[in-house]
Amino acid sequence: MNTIDTTTRQIQQLADKFEITELVHRLGRALDEGDWDELAALYTADATARTPGGLASGRTALVSQASRNHSPDKRIQHLINGILIDLDGDAATIRANLLVVFAWGLAQDPALGAQPRLTLGEVYRFDAVRTPEGWQFSSVASTPVWSVGTRPTPPAA
Repeated sequence: MNTIDTTTRQIQQLADKFEITELVHRLGRALDEGDWDELAALYTADATARTPGGLASGRTALVSQASRNHSPDKRIQHLINGILIDLDGDAATIRANLLVVFAWGLAQDPALGAQPRLTLGEVYRFDAVRTPEGWQFSSVASTPVWSVGTRPTPPAA
């Protein structure tokens, strides 16, 4: 392989990693803001999710599960970092650290807003594929590592 081919391949890998990193951050934003259309667009039609909220297969079930577990009455913030991406052509595996804070109810001081009630440390693992729409997740799994606070009871399916 000549230098131009190597450079072109390296530039493509950097572009792919940037797009995948942005995909991960868009997931956090969609969950935080309850943007279910955006969330759906991040996944392939047959994507799967295995999270503390349950197992979902297919984009519609995945969005339904996320909307049940990220209800508007809770203030939720997903902080995602440590994103590691392994590329294999048009497929990728991703590992990331997740710190998610859930706050609901009124604060003692209304000027402060809702107070954190639950903080979770988790590890995200994703599979992603290049599609005509760009990179999309084909699977996601989150594994809790630790938690502080009280877990809310999720609403019935």
